[in-house]
Amino acid sequence: MVSSDEKSLALLSHLLCLIVGLFAPLLIWLLKKDESQFIAEHAKESLNFQISVMIYSIVATILCFVVIGFILFPFLAVFALVVIIIAAVKASKGESYRYPLTIRLVK
Repeated sequence: MVSSDEKSLALLSHLLCLIVGLFAPLLIWLLKKDESQFIAEHAKESLNFQISVMIYSIVATILCFVVIGFILFPFLAVFALVVIIIAAVKASKGESYRYPLTIRLVK
């Protein structure tokens, strides 16, 4: 059974990324990884997704020199927003969520 506090912190690990990027899930994961498996799972997944989006943004920036990067940026932004919202909804329901197209660097 997942408590409401755990759901709230898991939810924040996803939503705060819209404001402060990868720092929110990193901080939440470092502070709560030993206390709650649910929070740790969501924060780690969110952190991995933010790192992946950062890598994809760097690639899109490089591809701007051949014009395709300008097309990729809007798609990347919309994709990231949609999956972050889906992850936040799943976290608020106490369910697990795995971001698609994520490079899982943090184990």
